[in-house]
Amino acid sequence: MVLLAAMLWGTTGTAQSLAPAGLSPYWVGALRLAVAAAFFAVLAGALRQRGGTLAWPRVLAAGACVAVYNLSFFAGVKASGVALGTAIAIGSAPIWAGLLQTVQLRRLPAPAWWAGTLLGVAGGVAMALDGAASGRGGATVGGIALCLTAGLTYAAYTLLNKPLVEHAGAATVNLAVFATAAVLSVPAAAWLAGPLALSAGTWLTVGYLGLVATGLAYLLFTSALRHISGATGVTLALGEPVTAFVLAVVVVGETPSLLSVAGLVAVLSGLLLVVWAELRTAR
Repeated sequence: MVLLAAMLWGTTGTAQSLAPAGLSPYWVGALRLAVAAAFFAVLAGALRQRGGTLAWPRVLAAGACVAVYNLSFFAGVKASGVALGTAIAIGSAPIWAGLLQTVQLRRLPAPAWWAGTLLGVAGGVAMALDGAASGRGGATVGGIALCLTAGLTYAAYTLLNKPLVEHAGAATVNLAVFATAAVLSVPAAAWLAGPLALSAGTWLTVGYLGLVATGLAYLLFTSALRHISGATGVTLALGEPVTAFVLAVVVVGETPSLLSVAGLVAVLSGLLLVVWAELRTAR
């Protein structure tokens, strides 16, 4: 389920490239959270799930993490460039998750988990940085800090969310978390990007991102957290750059370089190691 969610997340870049040129990425991030919250509201109502057992301080913290992740990721990528910004944000998240889980559980993950995570991170960074000579200048300290913040808040959201979905339905948990994130993100987007200019293209893009690449993807991701550790969930999400790579080759028609192929092999090998370590720990 996590790998399928990562595949859906990997379509985000392609979908955003089809958005109207004047649509701010801040509004993309905020609106997709609002659409996802509406999706979870309908789903929770259809399944008649209730939120009586939710730990609301944890829900609010998880929602704040999602909101900060969206804003810091888009701002960090804008300051550092798509390749480097994505590499830092996605690449740092599994390491943050491993460190946070170590503090939380007072136990280090298995050595095989760390080996697979570091191998996957290295491969993901190689894929993201391939062809990074796009005319942009070097990354700023502020841009790098924003991308690291994105990785940290994504990891923190995952670890906060795991106990929630163990005691309540995934639709109800996601409704509470994403509604909180949307309430925080929409005013922030209005302040950072100004008024929103709506068009048919805007709603098509945001609709897909909110319903499929966010709503369905996070439903799969949070449901899977009942069965695996939060740190492993974050690492398995490295399947996202693999999907983006395949789409770039198959849909966009890009020719992969040797570095990209080597990164792809490293990510897949790292994911296999992490899965093996998780199964071994479960046994």
